[in-house]
Amino acid sequence: MDKLKSVLSGEEARREDRTVLETVNEASSLSWSTRLRGFIVCFIIGVGCSILGVGCLFLPKIGITLFIVFYTFGNICTLGSTMFLMGPMKQVKRMCDKTRALATTIMITCLVLTLCAAFWWKNFGLALLFVILQMLSFAWYGLSYIPCVREALLKLASVFIR
Repeated sequence: MDKLKSVLSGEEARREDRTVLETVNEASSLSWSTRLRGFIVCFIIGVGCSILGVGCLFLPKIGITLFIVFYTFGNICTLGSTMFLMGPMKQVKRMCDKTRALATTIMITCLVLTLCAAFWWKNFGLALLFVILQMLSFAWYGLSYIPCVREALLKLASVFIR
């Protein structure tokens, strides 16, 4: 009966016109306390995986591989944790702002290239380079949320370069 009502009222047609992101955003109607808990849990998992990855770095033979996997997964979880606070649609829009687009592109590219270098190319030196680029781009991306910090860092760097 509900299906018939939605078809007759035109709601069904509006549902079919929605994009995937709109559907996900609508499904994420969590309460603020649930969003905060989700953020905290996902952030702690992300930081924990990154720390665990650093700890695995010193294991013989498989240490570098475990480090790369845990560190990359930790960065993904940490980045995903903010989706609980803002919602997925708003997070994706903010990631694609002109102030963050380059940092986001470099960060996601380095996440993918780190895993490619570790598993497909078996080049751990290159994978570690991409991990370092991950760290730097993730930090630059995170600093973009704090007003005027990136500009101040660029001015400070220009003073030291002269």
